[in-house]
Amino acid sequence: LPQNSAITGEAFWKGIQLDEVGAPILLAWRLRRANALREFDPWPIASRAARYLVLHGPVTAQERWEENSGYSPSTLATVIASLVCASEFAHGKNNLLATEFLLDYADWLSAHLEDWMVTSRGELVEGKQRHYVRITPAVPDQAGALPDPDRAEIVLANGGGQHPARNIVGGDFLQLVRLGVRAADDPLIVDSLAVIDRVLKRDLPQGPCWRRYNYDGYGQKADGGAFDGTGEGRCWPILAGERAQYELSAGGDSLPFIKAIENFANEGGMLPEQIWDAADLPDGKMIRGGPTGSAMPLCWSHAEYITLVRSHRDGVCFDRIESVYQRYAKAGTGSNIEMWTFAHPLQRISPGKSLRIVTGVAASIRWSFDGWVTVNDLEMQDTGIGCWFGDLPSDQLPAGAVMVFTFLWGQRWEGKNFEVELAMQGSDWRSL
Repeated sequence: LPQNSAITGEAFWKGIQLDEVGAPILLAWRLRRANALREFDPWPIASRAARYLVLHGPVTAQERWEENSGYSPSTLATVIASLVCASEFAHGKNNLLATEFLLDYADWLSAHLEDWMVTSRGELVEGKQRHYVRITPAVPDQAGALPDPDRAEIVLANGGGQHPARNIVGGDFLQLVRLGVRAADDPLIVDSLAVIDRVLKRDLPQGPCWRRYNYDGYGQKADGGAFDGTGEGRCWPILAGERAQYELSAGGDSLPFIKAIENFANEGGMLPEQIWDAADLPDGKMIRGGPTGSAMPLCWSHAEYITLVRSHRDGVCFDRIESVYQRYAKAGTGSNIEMWTFAHPLQRISPGKSLRIVTGVAASIRWSFDGWVTVNDLEMQDTGIGCWFGDLPSDQLPAGAVMVFTFLWGQRWEGKNFEVELAMQGSDWRSL
């Protein structure tokens, strides 16, 4: 899908958002659950989307706000859920290898969420040093060194400036609970919630609402002037809806949030993108809790409201994928595999795990762990969805060992070696 397009379907902006790649899989899964697919077979679309997610993730070129690249909690929540759903479609086609392959990749993503996107040095709220960040910046296809949310710097769009990534937070991690990847009572989720409630929440006459992230520059200026490339990001009613979905998942009452969102609507029942969360301006141009000059109606906000009302009626978040919830939030499924792709060429892994090499074209792997004194060849397995993989026995090697490998593409050698080091016990396995 294009990032956005004209009504003719012609792409306008052409950024890639991995959550948008996964969204059609989730839609197909929900349609199947509702017996609404009829004669339509979603597998060709689902398998293509799943292939793209595996070969091009986990770093997204754009997160859901279309502003930064990196490891995004909301994006990866969607990717994980999408791959689990795709595995169910694969199982329905009796492709058991693809079923396990997609689950293995989703498990790997889930097992690294905290490594990639949680800081232990947060400075925003006293006593809450460990929490999810909005995004850990990284560049797609250049993610060989593992991310470090404690030390990374992020440049915010719209004049937001450069900041330590550990100190920029948003409610994006709530998507992990919404889709079932993490439990609502996960201590890390609870602490992260306390941080965004302190930093981003605004109590307004109509009810509570939240900003996207701190230092957001996309919004009305302080004097009420229009956004012209810089401004100050204000509260978004849709984020009150997302916060309500979490509240429901945690066993709380979502009704006050529903009422707040209804109060944010104008006389015609339309919800704005943003609402004014500062004091009333003297000329009446901006009223506290009223709409800013942003888009109205924002269809995304209306969709969130409808979903929230359905969730409230059901007593459970409508978007939760039960198989995802049982696998991760309940069972805590981990992974003993590390994934290597050309888009995410790991250079160091923790010891005790096997190394899975994944490509988008058939190949064989030539590898060694002793500097080519001994040589091993491995034919990669075809999953049937345009992904091939081979598992190297790094789990049987001692810490400090270096695995070297290259590829034979039919009759053509890659012409380059790749190395993956097994970190020494007690060392920082993130860094080189």
